[in-house]
Amino acid sequence: MPHKFILSGGGTGGHIFPALAIAEALKQQLGPCEIHFVGALGRMEMEKIPTAGYPITGLPIRGLQRSLSWSNLGVPFAFIKSLNMAKQLLRDFMPDAVIGTGGYASAAVLFAATQRHIPTLIWEGNGYAGLTNRWLGKKVDCICTGFNGMESYFPKEKIIYTGNPVRHDLLRLPDRQSARAAFGLNPEQPVCLVIGGSLGARTLNTAMEACVEALLLAGIQVIWQTGKSYVHPEKTIPAGLWRDVFIQRMDQAYAAADLVVSRAGALSIAEIAVTGKASILVPSPNVTEDHQTRNALKLSEHGAALLLPDSEAPDRLCSEILRLMNDTQARTQMQQAVQKLAIPDAANRIAQQVINIMRR
Repeated sequence: MPHKFILSGGGTGGHIFPALAIAEALKQQLGPCEIHFVGALGRMEMEKIPTAGYPITGLPIRGLQRSLSWSNLGVPFAFIKSLNMAKQLLRDFMPDAVIGTGGYASAAVLFAATQRHIPTLIWEGNGYAGLTNRWLGKKVDCICTGFNGMESYFPKEKIIYTGNPVRHDLLRLPDRQSARAAFGLNPEQPVCLVIGGSLGARTLNTAMEACVEALLLAGIQVIWQTGKSYVHPEKTIPAGLWRDVFIQRMDQAYAAADLVVSRAGALSIAEIAVTGKASILVPSPNVTEDHQTRNALKLSEHGAALLLPDSEAPDRLCSEILRLMNDTQARTQMQQAVQKLAIPDAANRIAQQVINIMRR
């Protein structure tokens, strides 16, 4: 009989795409598997996972609002309902192991799995572990991490440093000229890739709106993913600019780019590392314990990226892009440094740990 797994991860692409990479790695190592995903109703995984060809169960779970809100009163009841649904799914599906990559739904299904003594694993991709994963870390069998030095958050004996999994298509990029042509750009002119995230990033988007014209005048083409939360002014898109809410072929986007501007989530950093790109990282200030700054510091301390604080991005982003795009040596040094931090087989390493806890 084929092995059966439940994977849970959602809310953002930083949780969803690593989960998909782990699912593919499990199938590569074990052959045909039955894989079922668990997500949160209304979140982006409910669209992305079926598109990737996997079934998914949506739970009514949600997180606490940071501000005082009447909706917070319903959070415990939503968790209890989600926990009961997760328990029923475990009874019906009977997985060999349950894997969590973050997001609200992971808390319910991982906790339910530990109560039933099903082998469990969580992946923590950031350099800082949030409360949910720290709580789950005491209960699960194995904790895979994207960064070293996570002993202050998790039991040391459970930690395996695997790196952060990325989409398999990023491991073999297309050639640069065809990638640029796919975006309608001049294959011979330099390109800056700006990734506002799957949901958008207000600071990056407003800063780019102010400086994109200057970049184009300087002969720098731009591929700009705005995310769905940003509504750009309605006007004709000039030559040399590709702009949309989402990039379907990230392999083409990275292949086309000479420089990447991005938030500093774990997935973004892993993708930049495996593709060997020079980057400007603008950590989001709206995350738990400012963990994106900690992520970015891991690269900047090695000369592998430029860390630009969110508060400084409106004034400095354009000048820093122009400076680095005109400094081939600086970009080359960044590329060499970031490649040393890359772990291209992270998904396979995590899949192997799943197999280990099953055998255990």
